Amino acid sequence: MKETKQGATLLLWVSLSLAQPSLAAPETPEVLLSNASAEFFSVLRQDADLAGDPSRVDTLFKARIAPAFDFSRMTQLAMKHNWRIASVRQQERLTAEFTTALLRTYSSTLAGYRDCTVTYKALHFEPRDTDATVRSEVRQCAQAHKLDYEMTRTPDGWKVYDVKLDGMSLVTKHRETFAAQLRHSGVDGLIRALAEQNRQRVALAKDSM
Repeated sequence: MKETKQGATLLLWVSLSLAQPSLAAPETPEVLLSNASAEFFSVLRQDADLAGDPSRVDTLFKARIAPAFDFSRMTQLAMKHNWRIASVRQQERLTAEFTTALLRTYSSTLAGYRDCTVTYKALHFEPRDTDATVRSEVRQCAQAHKLDYEMTRTPDGWKVYDVKLDGMSLVTKHRETFAAQLRHSGVDGLIRALAEQNRQRVALAKDSM
């Protein structure tokens, strides 16, 4: 009787163990980006017409890669100390317009690598680290490129807050443009400029189809 109870207890324990979802180790920064870009390129390569449709490429980028980006922080970094002079409403509008601009920039850039090979280098960091630089290379193209992603650990996982193309920080590049625009027409002027830029990109995309 005792053996029967022990056997039943063991069977119950095994059943419960199998029923519990496995606790997979969290993705490291380079694995996160590698998986996201692999999904992006897989869809892009399967649909020959997709690459020629910027709006669909944007949608694909938003679904596959954009979740790994912290566009709010990128906007604040691009504004630097000028972020403090903007009202909450202005900050919201700036973030929305700049996010739209960045999405189009990054999606079109990656779409241009459709027939290339993108590899992510293994990253060595301690589990307690909160920041990381993920390095990648674009090869087998007309021109090779290096893409580095500056990432930070957040409550929602690892997020990209800057991208360097061949060593050039895109956030720093925009910071210089923002500063000039702010001196010329203030925060509202910068918002209008970004909004107009986004409208022109949409118009150009429609004309090219």
